Amino acid sequence: MFEYIKGKIDQLSPTNVILENGDIGYLIHISINTFTQLNEAKEAKEAKLFIHQIIREDAHLFYGFFSWEERNIFRLLISVSGIGANTARMILSALSPNETIEAITTGNVVVLKGIKGIGAKTAQRVIVDLRDKVGKTTEKSEIFDISSNRIKEESLSALATLGFTKSSVTKIVESIISKNPEISVEELLREALGKF
Repeated sequence: MFEYIKGKIDQLSPTNVILENGDIGYLIHISINTFTQLNEAKEAKEAKLFIHQIIREDAHLFYGFFSWEERNIFRLLISVSGIGANTARMILSALSPNETIEAITTGNVVVLKGIKGIGAKTAQRVIVDLRDKVGKTTEKSEIFDISSNRIKEESLSALATLGFTKSSVTKIVESIISKNPEISVEELLREALGKF
């Protein structure tokens, strides 16, 4: 599985980019959000995209994202029944990652329904399936950085490798993150291990 591809921008369009790495050109499907950020960084002539690979009988497809967070939202979207890769890409082209999270957490069916290919039932399914997974809003409707979810998952995985059961450490990890959302995985692990 590919985590990311870093290379020279050979061709760029609103729907895909060709990144050249090691004399190989990778055709990567992108969202408008990623296109905008790549366009702004085009002077650098090099880019790093986080990859989601889909292997089918007739094709190996790469979907690329400028940020880890955008890829994470894409993966959550395609986990919803009735949402394929192209529909998820359409959502992330119509809305920024933060706008997508906000529409889901606030239950805004109208915003999601306004995206081509998304009907009322699909919009409701996205909200029901993902509301608890994408984070919560503060009183000011600011979105929590979903990197805290990544830190939580990495920490739980590391603790499981050390022999702890997920159920025995989840509350401790969540408690530490709630007190210090900016904590690094290393600091979190040290603190968590100090509680046993």
